[in-house]
Amino acid sequence: QVQLVESGGGLVQPGGSLRLSCAASGHPFDPVVMGWFRRALGTERELVAAITWNGGGQSYDDSVERRFTLSRDYAKNTVNLQMNSLKPEDTAVYYCEAKTAQGVGYNSPDNYDHWGQGTQVTVTS
Repeated sequence: QVQLVESGGGLVQPGGSLRLSCAASGHPFDPVVMGWFRRALGTERELVAAITWNGGGQSYDDSVERRFTLSRDYAKNTVNLQMNSLKPEDTAVYYCEAKTAQGVGYNSPDNYDHWGQGTQVTVTS
């Protein structure tokens, strides 16, 4: 059974930074894609950024391009999301998710098999 645990959320002022981490445990852990999704109050869960686990290819939503950066650590089975220049509209619960199936899109949370409990990010002055 795979478990994903997010950490690093919190309260920050506009323009500030946070670093979210996602630690995976359990077996087998062999994702195709690791994604960070977020859900703001009253909205659907949306993809923020995704990284191909083996190839390292990355994709970002336009709203976070050039502000957020993904990284992964094979040895520790972790995926990090560095978030800079945060805006109030980035306020949401952020979820780390793992997609194990090949041949399905990475944009939809419905295609992911494992997810964490989420971590709250609040950007406010």
